[in-house]
Amino acid sequence: MPRIRRTRPVLPPGLVASELSRRSFMRSAAAAGGLGIGVPSLLSACGTEGTGQTAETCKSTDRSSSEKELVWSNWPEYIDVKGKQLPTLEDFEKESGIDVTYNTDVNDNNEFFAKVQNQLGDCQPVNRDIIVLTDWMAARMVKLGWLQKLDHANLPNVDQNLVQNLQGPDWDRKRDYSVPWQSGFTGIAYNKKYTKPVGSFEELMTRPDLKGRISLLKEMRDTMGFMLLLAGADPTDFSDNDWQKAIEQLESGVSSGQIRRFTGNDYVDDLNNGDIAACEAWSGDVIAMQYDNPDIEWVVPEEGLALWSDNMLVPNKAYHKTNAEALMNYYYEPETAARLAAWVNYVCPVQGAKEAMEKIDPSLVDAPLIFPDEAFLAKAFSFKSLDESTAKQYDTDFSQAIG
Repeated sequence: MPRIRRTRPVLPPGLVASELSRRSFMRSAAAAGGLGIGVPSLLSACGTEGTGQTAETCKSTDRSSSEKELVWSNWPEYIDVKGKQLPTLEDFEKESGIDVTYNTDVNDNNEFFAKVQNQLGDCQPVNRDIIVLTDWMAARMVKLGWLQKLDHANLPNVDQNLVQNLQGPDWDRKRDYSVPWQSGFTGIAYNKKYTKPVGSFEELMTRPDLKGRISLLKEMRDTMGFMLLLAGADPTDFSDNDWQKAIEQLESGVSSGQIRRFTGNDYVDDLNNGDIAACEAWSGDVIAMQYDNPDIEWVVPEEGLALWSDNMLVPNKAYHKTNAEALMNYYYEPETAARLAAWVNYVCPVQGAKEAMEKIDPSLVDAPLIFPDEAFLAKAFSFKSLDESTAKQYDTDFSQAIG
């Protein structure tokens, strides 16, 4: 279960729109929609790229009418919590009569792919009705034919309230297979109990006092986006030569001992207990950590912010697709979305949630990590779209660089 929050943190000082001026939001959003669909690095190295399926070759049976249940796999720290309860989820169960088993077993995209690839590639159930994965991995699963097509007749709230910049990504133009859960930013977090302020990735990678005390993410696009910036390149438009320079930046950090390790969400415990002093981190995780640990600080890096989205997906052979669609539709009610956003502190994908937040928590109506305006988003970037062969090579390069 996600960490229980006890007090509400104040949003980080200095996190204001006037600081952000690099790129327009439309450019960032367009790049986010085109995230690459490469094979995960470790799987490529092992030669297991995943077996494709189609709706004709892998047929699924929906038992929703007779079985009021569903199993949902999500990332840690990604739903509202009160005591030992999950308020919005419990309200859904009461309203719908559907019993939800909620698991936080997605730590990073590649790890989760490895958990389910054999079953999905062989048209076997993975005992989950909803999985939440980042754009590029969701795109790969669409291409492999591992997802069930959604019935938009069951998703009126999604069709009406999905924010415009998340409609129609190039890997799922009609949102036939995906519904955004939350979006967010990748930046820097540090524990002020163990280090002085860290303001940039350049500091993170070069400061002697941080040697062996930082972590970066195992998500290739997150980490390499910042390495490209350090190499003087643009993550939305770079050459193979730029890529090699960025890989050298990363290899230097590994070989010098500057980087302690590479993580998924598990950097949370490392940062809290001082095993690391600073790290590459996801925005909502950090704000959640601040409820329990006032020493945790979130930083908008001088180089910029990475922007991404996670998506709700229904895998093949899931037996409760209609139940899953009911849950997706429920979370696109503006009031429900606002209640969720007030806890997870990620970018809300639901139009109308900002207005609903006026009644739930007025202090969050202008929170830039939940409802960023164009000025705030101007410094956000997303990794450029990759063809499959390039993505495979880049994944291999990254896997080798991180050891």
